[in-house]
Amino acid sequence: MQLKSPLRDLDLIKAKDVIVDFIRENLDKGYVMGLSGGLDSSVTLALAKEAVGDKVKVLIMPDPEVTPEEDVEDALSYVKNLGVEYKIIDISPIVSAYSKLLPYDTLALGNLRARIRMSLLYYYANLEGRKVLGAGDKSELLIGYFTKYGDGGADLFPIGCLYKTELRVLAPFIGVPEKIAKKKSSPRLWKEHLAEEELGISYDVIDKILVEIFEKGKKIDEVKRELRLSWEVDKVWEMHVNSAHKRSTPPIPKL
Repeated sequence: MQLKSPLRDLDLIKAKDVIVDFIRENLDKGYVMGLSGGLDSSVTLALAKEAVGDKVKVLIMPDPEVTPEEDVEDALSYVKNLGVEYKIIDISPIVSAYSKLLPYDTLALGNLRARIRMSLLYYYANLEGRKVLGAGDKSELLIGYFTKYGDGGADLFPIGCLYKTELRVLAPFIGVPEKIAKKKSSPRLWKEHLAEEELGISYDVIDKILVEIFEKGKKIDEVKRELRLSWEVDKVWEMHVNSAHKRSTPPIPKL
């Protein structure tokens, strides 16, 4: 059976098998990962379950102030269906404790939520000798659409080789419910937060641009002509360049 990528010459079933092997080969005692009820984490969990069975543990970490109840319900239903060990941690008391000591800022507080979730994942990783599975996809890693030391903090990014558009195609074939596969992407860092609204461009367009640049090696002007897009290409490239620090270790002076 083949499942062709809508973006490039890639069989998504073969890609899935490579990712499953990657997760299995990097296993020590076990994995821990966050599950939001969205596409990326749900695909990651399905692949981890196939790779290592009951050696993956899930944390569901809502903040009721910003996390829709529907997301929690979707995550719970999905993890129970897979038969994976899970724990729900309401992070709102932690967020509140920080907030009492800090000036308010929507973006900074949103990123703090992501970093709190990362801290909890690493707490359980340390406690139980596990590695943290990240759920960042290739689209978001390339444009830097993640919180540095938040959802960008992990030991492995199994789906970091697949674009968002590809994940939506792959998801139903590995058992991710259609409702989740089609759900609008959101880091849920503040109330009614939606990724494409914040980015100002759809993932369909973002992915087409990224593939032209990073898979086909085309220059920016070529991409603009090929796709008949202008400001969109400039914006995607700018996001990539400006987020380079997120994809590298902190700089160290040379002596």
